[in-house]
Amino acid sequence: MTFRDSASGSGGSEGVRRRGRGRGGAAAAGGGGLAVVALVIYLLTGQDLGGLMGGGGGGGGAAPAEEETLGDCTGADANTDVDCRMVLTWGSLHDVWAVTLPEQADLEHRNPEFILFQDSVGTGCGNATSAVGPFYCPPDESAYIDTGFFDQLETQLGAENAPLAQMYILAHEYGHHVQNETGVMATANRTDTGPQSDGVRLELQADCYAGIWVNHASTVPQEETGEPMLVEPTTEEIQDALDAASAVGDDRIQSGAGQEVNPETWTHGSSEQRMHWFTVGYEGGTMQDCDTFAVGQI
Repeated sequence: MTFRDSASGSGGSEGVRRRGRGRGGAAAAGGGGLAVVALVIYLLTGQDLGGLMGGGGGGGGAAPAEEETLGDCTGADANTDVDCRMVLTWGSLHDVWAVTLPEQADLEHRNPEFILFQDSVGTGCGNATSAVGPFYCPPDESAYIDTGFFDQLETQLGAENAPLAQMYILAHEYGHHVQNETGVMATANRTDTGPQSDGVRLELQADCYAGIWVNHASTVPQEETGEPMLVEPTTEEIQDALDAASAVGDDRIQSGAGQEVNPETWTHGSSEQRMHWFTVGYEGGTMQDCDTFAVGQI
């Protein structure tokens, strides 16, 4: 999708920061590899193992990481620069959900924070390295991404490293925040795996919410300018998002790693499921359309 030149990195974009590593690196603090394992367990099951590392999930010992607030970006910048694209995408996601959540779920929207990092980072869920991939942490209501993942999306997973493919990844993580706001994330059984499991339903709903954002992003105006931040996506751009959704399907990842495809181990859904539910959100545009927990077969 293309940003209008009038788009600005204000409003909902104010929660975007770049975090550098503290002394020794975030992954080395408070338990090193154990901290990363604790984060993965938390993301998959909701079980907080922060106490094993002396509390807090982030652990102690390393100096606080330096942070830089991002937001001084224009629409023209976002069309050429990845960091600015992330900043303005986050602002657009806020604009859309600040309208959609109250209208469709009768809930007041809380704008989450978004942290760009490199190599490793400390979070409210524990310490993480880039190997974890993009993720959302419910306790600190923040999404985290090393934008180097976008290169992996193309070189390792086989999707086009295109703007809407990148933005889909971010919109998916924002969808997890919406689930946190509605309470779905807290009630889902994230220990379950398999193509019809709660864990997969949670991920597919986040894909569907990403589709809702794409549906509305070119119509919801930015408060500062009175215009939508983005223009309507082209058919080719939608295909880029679908290709990215397909690339991160569990079956595609398993086969690409030379493993036997085992649906009973899936945690995010197949390529077909992920593309389907993104399309449901994009074409329907409502949270009711995205109720993956209300259907028998997903």
